[in-house]
Amino acid sequence: MAGFLEDAGRWDVDIHDVDASLIDYLLDPSTRPDVVWPLLHGSYGEDGSLRDILEMLDLPYLGSRAKASMLAWSKPIAKNIVRKIGGINTPHSVTLPQEIFRELGVKSIINLIVSSIGMPVIVKPHMGGSALGCTVVREPESLPQALVDCFAYDQTALIERYVEGTEVSVSILDTGDEIIALPPMEISTPSGVYDYSERYTPGATEFIIPARVDDDVLTCVKEDALTAFQVLGMRDITRVDFIVDANGIPQFLEANVTPGMTDVSILPRQAVAAGYDLSDLYSRMLDAVISQKRNIPHADVSL
Repeated sequence: MAGFLEDAGRWDVDIHDVDASLIDYLLDPSTRPDVVWPLLHGSYGEDGSLRDILEMLDLPYLGSRAKASMLAWSKPIAKNIVRKIGGINTPHSVTLPQEIFRELGVKSIINLIVSSIGMPVIVKPHMGGSALGCTVVREPESLPQALVDCFAYDQTALIERYVEGTEVSVSILDTGDEIIALPPMEISTPSGVYDYSERYTPGATEFIIPARVDDDVLTCVKEDALTAFQVLGMRDITRVDFIVDANGIPQFLEANVTPGMTDVSILPRQAVAAGYDLSDLYSRMLDAVISQKRNIPHADVSL
């Protein structure tokens, strides 16, 4: 991302780690930026806490507000909002903390999961990214180990009906002039599961634009992504992930407030496929943030 902005010839880009020197750097008049583009993945990069810091510093930044980021970071909350408010389909799931398995017994709860949700399921941390701690479970006897793996990353597990289908990702951008849904990308893996190893092993995953689904499904998935963007209170830039099931119905999985922005990430590939020049596109987005004078009044509690 930084290289594309520098290529535009209009920006001086500084990259700073999230460490003990960051706040002083942001406060110092000689280094204080005009605008911040948070690109940190995981926990405080996506859960809203870093954005809360930027708001307390009265610094304008590109991306969703802190409270909206927290809503999206919690997969069960995001699923409930898009289902109840947006009317979007999402796989049936339950969310259970580690403690309840100790109190009520693993076997009893697993029997309930099997009778209520059925098999297969996918077990995933209720907050998290990069598919860490995620396991597809096809037999009940594999559930205990999947839960152990999940609890290594989070004390609460989202246990969701696993939907066989086509994984499709849609990126949403607010360019200042309009909110656009970029061409849906199909994510195809040999195993059928876009897990951590297939995300980060070169050549393990095939990315197809546009996704190989019917035109009416492409339209529907873009409309659902825009709806999720709106009902979750997202801003500027988001990636929304779906599974298109065997009936051609998009099933919402999650919304990402900090999509990957390298030249091989999903969003930039979609933008290029849509005919955008990345240097120009990113510049327009930053111009929109600066023109809106987004310094945040401390009394503002809206999303």
